[in-house]
Amino acid sequence: MERLNQTIQEEFYQIAFRKKLYSSLKEIQDDLDDFMNTYNTDRTNQGKYCQERTPLQTFIDGLDLYQKHVFENGVEEREAA
Repeated sequence: MERLNQTIQEEFYQIAFRKKLYSSLKEIQDDLDDFMNTYNTDRTNQGKYCQERTPLQTFIDGLDLYQKHVFENGVEEREAA
């Protein structure tokens, strides 16, 4: 999570506030939403788990493992109790 926060700071906020004068939080949120959509669907990640896939591709590829290890082992049920 810290790495994502750093990426948002360096690749969105630092650039956005140099290029645009925002007049509302909604404007900032709209631009951040656009950035996050691009980050999740278009920008590949070189990290250990993403292996040059986008974060969305990594999430989708991992759903089977998640369901196998979390649902089949009852982890969800134990955490809810």
